[in-house]
Amino acid sequence: MRVGLATPIVTRVPGAHSPWEAEASPQDLAEIAQMADRLGFEHLTCSEHVAVPASIAAERGGTYWDPLSTFGFLAGQTARIRFVTQVLVLGYHHPLEIAKRYGTLDKISGGRLTLGVGVGSLREEFELLGAPFEGRGARADDALRALRAALGAEQPVHAGEFYDFAGMVVDPQPVQQRVPLLVGGRTRRSLRRAVDLADGWTPFALGRRRVTELLDDVSPPTGFDVVLSSPPLDPGGDPASTRAALKGLVAAGATVINAAVRADSRDDYAAQLHRLADLADLEVR
Repeated sequence: MRVGLATPIVTRVPGAHSPWEAEASPQDLAEIAQMADRLGFEHLTCSEHVAVPASIAAERGGTYWDPLSTFGFLAGQTARIRFVTQVLVLGYHHPLEIAKRYGTLDKISGGRLTLGVGVGSLREEFELLGAPFEGRGARADDALRALRAALGAEQPVHAGEFYDFAGMVVDPQPVQQRVPLLVGGRTRRSLRRAVDLADGWTPFALGRRRVTELLDDVSPPTGFDVVLSSPPLDPGGDPASTRAALKGLVAAGATVINAAVRADSRDDYAAQLHRLADLADLEVR
């Protein structure tokens, strides 16, 4: 079973985070990352929002650590665990900007990047950044093709509807010959985009039955990952429910589980990670 972590501290959505996270320090985050690395967890996550309207923050949360800075900080303090952007909004960036910045992160981390991307849905943020909101799906499709052309190519070439480049040097390149691309979303279109243009799908806000229904409608290629998120787990207080939740996600089609963990403090979180690693039978390093 491959189990990663919905990283605490870096994203605080109302109702989905614990009070202790607001007071946690970067050093607390680093120690949690090091522990997760040693315990055999698959990945850490970090989401992207540049600025969330105050009127929406009560619903979506307003705290989103920048994934590039966060993962750059953690890369030098860990050895094996992967870093998953969940997700970058494609419309906020030129594909070569992503290729340069995250290709550098892949090099710094020794090839541990998984690039999760999405179309985006927060109109106010698009408008703030001067990014087109209408037609963002078609733009995202072209951006994914451009990213695939750019990641790992010193002089990438792409000619698409929205992005067109050649004769430009982008260096450094990533360590991985093929950086894994995941597509986030909750629609049939997002899954089709993932199957056609990426290496995996990471849906959100979908029940397991709906995930299974959508997956049954497609024929993913060999090696295609489905990254499903768990509800908050309590492996120490309720191991039976934790096991059942993990098994249920695998039954729904998960190849990787993105686990959220309940805890009352940093020390409690550490204890919960050890219990979850035992329950998931992870390989301790």
